[in-house]
Amino acid sequence: MDPISERLRARHPQRIDLSLDRMKVLCAALGDPQRRLPPVIHVAGTNGKGSTVAFIRAIAEAAGLKVHAYTSPHLVRFNERIRLGGELIGDAALNDILDRIEALDVEATVFESTTAAAFTAMSETPADLAIVEVGLGGVLDATNVIERPLLSVITPVDLDHAEFLGTSLPGVAAEKAGILKSGARGLVARQSEEAMAAIEKAAQAVHAPLTVMGVDFDAWAERGGMAFQDQERFLDLPAPALIGAHQIANAGLAVAVALELDLPEAAIAEGLRAVRWPARLQRLTAGPVGEAARVADAELWLDGGHNPHAARALADALAERQAKAPQPLALIVGMLANKDAGGFFEALKDSGAAVFTVRFDGAAAEPDALAAVARGHGLGATPCTSVDEALERALRLGAGRVAICGSLYLAGEVLGAARETWPD
Repeated sequence: MDPISERLRARHPQRIDLSLDRMKVLCAALGDPQRRLPPVIHVAGTNGKGSTVAFIRAIAEAAGLKVHAYTSPHLVRFNERIRLGGELIGDAALNDILDRIEALDVEATVFESTTAAAFTAMSETPADLAIVEVGLGGVLDATNVIERPLLSVITPVDLDHAEFLGTSLPGVAAEKAGILKSGARGLVARQSEEAMAAIEKAAQAVHAPLTVMGVDFDAWAERGGMAFQDQERFLDLPAPALIGAHQIANAGLAVAVALELDLPEAAIAEGLRAVRWPARLQRLTAGPVGEAARVADAELWLDGGHNPHAARALADALAERQAKAPQPLALIVGMLANKDAGGFFEALKDSGAAVFTVRFDGAAAEPDALAAVARGHGLGATPCTSVDEALERALRLGAGRVAICGSLYLAGEVLGAARETWPD
């Protein structure tokens, strides 16, 4: 664990307690930094939030804007959560802000404290734009003390974090739609009918105008690139640098945001080419596992998707690669114990992959139990003691394409194994 994370875990409650009361008290004690931010784009949703933030940031930076960004979770170092003008916040600056927060003696959870730290840092550093990703839900998420966003963005909504958000898709969608504010346009990804109905109801309640993918604009893959169309224009754009058909949808949502900001087409195209976002179908060629795969002449991919919706996106992306260049396929899977492992493996059951299950530090599912779930969905599965063992077994069996997947925490351990693979 990195020093900043150790500090936060030692001094603040670890629980998730969805409430804005403590956050409002903390922000008030800090002088309400959330009211002194550059224009804010607030991003909620179940899947694709981080990728959409990355696309928006890359496009805005290509247009010459200075951009702050707050995302979660981090993969290797806590500093990854806060970008100031495009650069990760430094340890000294972050520790200084945390000193100020802790001196207030205000009760706050880790996420509330870190969100307040992000808002403080962003408010004290000049920039043209701030992109803020919701942590969990929307209505009571700590980031929702933002009162006047420039734009609100809702990525695809599905079931996840059921222990906090419930198992009703309309209910989850209503939670996510809690970031919509009066007078601020909401840009919404393509949704199921019941999720969209809940979002529209929430928008009407606060008089927030909506622009909806599949209705007001759309994006699709075309001739090796990406096409975007709204009611006023058609853009012929390069394919996004992030891999997978689902990234076309995330990129399309980001393009709609960019056009709301009046950013030029050249910057949009450059941002799509330049975007980087680790552990989202990331090709690994460096670090210990990347080197082991390279020596065996095998592709190695890393993906942090951890729910059925994300597993379907992974399955589609792997199927596309398999169709173009068939290879024996293996999955190295580790998941948190509270995730829907059955739904995850159901989405991948037709992949024909050999599955190797592993655990990671924290509340991970045991490899034996995870392997049993995979077998229950028709996949051959072998529990392993580590990623290294799992990869060695997969390569020994002739796998030419391997995906390490199931959790951002697992992805973080893989990337953290070598300095050259740390996200920057």
